[in-house]
Amino acid sequence: MNVTETELWISRFLLQPSPQHKVEQTEPNAAVLLPIFRHHGVWTLLMTRRALHLRHHPGQISFPGGRIEAGETSSAAALRETYEETGIATTQIRLLGKLPAINTSTGFIVEPWLGVLDQLPDLTLQQTEVDSVLLLPLHEALSAERRQTEIWPLRGRRQQLHFIPWQQQLIWGASAEMLYKLAQQIAPPAR
Repeated sequence: MNVTETELWISRFLLQPSPQHKVEQTEPNAAVLLPIFRHHGVWTLLMTRRALHLRHHPGQISFPGGRIEAGETSSAAALRETYEETGIATTQIRLLGKLPAINTSTGFIVEPWLGVLDQLPDLTLQQTEVDSVLLLPLHEALSAERRQTEIWPLRGRRQQLHFIPWQQQLIWGASAEMLYKLAQQIAPPAR
């Protein structure tokens, strides 16, 4: 049986135990999608640059996503928001699983979902929410050498923040933490 690189990568994600981490609230109120696809032969993540007029996180590099509506699952919210923000149809996304929820400093509990696209379709950006997109090679996003970590005082306690510089952009905060969690999740098991 010939196992492809994709199957090996996916099996590492699916078979690794989730990293343990404490979340203050158990129910997420927001969800995002980490869409990955092959771009010129390289696994690539699609990220968005949020519109500058938004109330929460204007201009930041993030993943498509948003609030979970009443009666909606987090995976459905991630898929719906991805479609609304980028025009990527839910039928074009194969969900692989989710990462642990992340508490943001703005009060959101975000559940990140990882989804694979066969290819990047033509995008229709929702200009009221998304300024532009960023294509980030997965190996760069997960590189320990590229990632910077600092401890900052925040609301009376010390918080670890991750930063990933990429092409005159800075990925930081919850998005960078999600990439850190993804790196932990798919790392080959220690021997």
